[in-house]
Amino acid sequence: MGSDPARDQGLTGALLERVRAYAGPPVTAMEVCGTHTVAVARMGLRGLLPHGVRLLSGPGCPVCVTPVGAFDEVIHLALEQGVTVASFGDALRVPGSESSLGEAKARGGDVRVVYSVTDALELAAAEPRRQVVFFGLGFETTSPTVAWAVKSARQRGLENFSVLSAHKALLPAMVALLRDSEVEVGAFLCPGHASMVLGANVYRGLVEEFSVPCVIAGFEPNDVLLGVLGVLEQVGGGVARVQNAYPRAVAPEGNPAALDLLAEVFEPVDSHWRGLGSLPLSGYELVPEYAAFDARRRYLGGRRWAGLEPGGCRCADVLRGVLAPNQCPLFAERCTPNSPVGACMVSSEGACGAHYRYREV
Repeated sequence: MGSDPARDQGLTGALLERVRAYAGPPVTAMEVCGTHTVAVARMGLRGLLPHGVRLLSGPGCPVCVTPVGAFDEVIHLALEQGVTVASFGDALRVPGSESSLGEAKARGGDVRVVYSVTDALELAAAEPRRQVVFFGLGFETTSPTVAWAVKSARQRGLENFSVLSAHKALLPAMVALLRDSEVEVGAFLCPGHASMVLGANVYRGLVEEFSVPCVIAGFEPNDVLLGVLGVLEQVGGGVARVQNAYPRAVAPEGNPAALDLLAEVFEPVDSHWRGLGSLPLSGYELVPEYAAFDARRRYLGGRRWAGLEPGGCRCADVLRGVLAPNQCPLFAERCTPNSPVGACMVSSEGACGAHYRYREV
C-alpha cells in the first residue's frame, strides 16, 4: 500500500510540533551520515529547532573524509601508470595536492565515471587487456559490495581488476569525536544506511562508555523528526541508550552475510581521515589472500601517500562539527559548487554543498 501524502504531511507537522515543544536541557546532537545532512538542510530543520537544541553535521560524507593523499594516488595511477581509473562522479572534482581526478582525465588520463563497483568489474571483464582500478570510497554501506566484486574477480579470473581502497569504518570516527575536547557532541543521530549493515547493537559500546544517546533514523522527513525527537526525549529524561527509530530497515544484528563478506575480503587498518587525522583500525585494506587485487600494493608498493590540503580550506573543521560551513572564510566566495576548493563543497553529501544549496541558517 502506498503512502498517503496528506497523512504523511499531517504526521510531519505533529512531529515537528513535538520537537519544537522541547523544554529540557540544552543538547548538541550530530548526524554522522551525509544523506541526513542533505535531508536536514532540505527540510530547513536547523532553523526550526527550539532554543538550546543544535544539530551538527559530522564526518558522514565518504568523499569528504577521504584524505588528499588518496586522491593524489589515483591521479598518479591515471597519469603515470596508464591504468583505467573507475570512480564515482563526486570524486572527480575533489582537489588533490596539485590537481583533481577530473583534470587528470582532461590531460589524457583514462578516468571513467561509474555508478557502482559492478560497472568497474564488468569493464575489466569486457576489456581484458586494460588494467582497471576501482577507487573504493565509503563506509560499511558500500565496502561489502566492493568485497563481493573482489571475490567475484578472483572467481572469474579477472587479473586486470584491482581496488584502491579508501574505505572507512564508522565507529572509530564516532569514538574520536567523543574524545575530542573541541567537539561538543551530546548525542548522535545514527545513519540509517550504514546501520543496515552494522546493526543497531553496534552502538551499545558508545552508550556504555560515553553515556551518549544514539538514535538510528531514516531519511524521509518523518524519519528524521522521529530521530531528533528520540534524542530530545532521551536527553530530557536523563537517559542514554540505543534507540532504533528505523526498524523497517535496520535489524539489531544488521546484515550478517554482508559483515561476513566484508571480514573475508577486508581487514581493519589504521587510516587517515580528513579532519580527524590518523585513527586506529578505522579503514579497510584487502587481506593478504586478496593482495593481488590491491591496487596500492600492485602499483604503489603498498605505500599510502600524504597530500597537501588546499590553502585556507576549513573542511577539516566542518567535518568535526566545530565550524559551520558559512564560518569558513572561503565559503560562497572562493569556494562554490562551480569552483570548489574543498571536498565538503564538492560532494552531493557534503555539509558545505548542502548549506550552499539550501541556504541553511
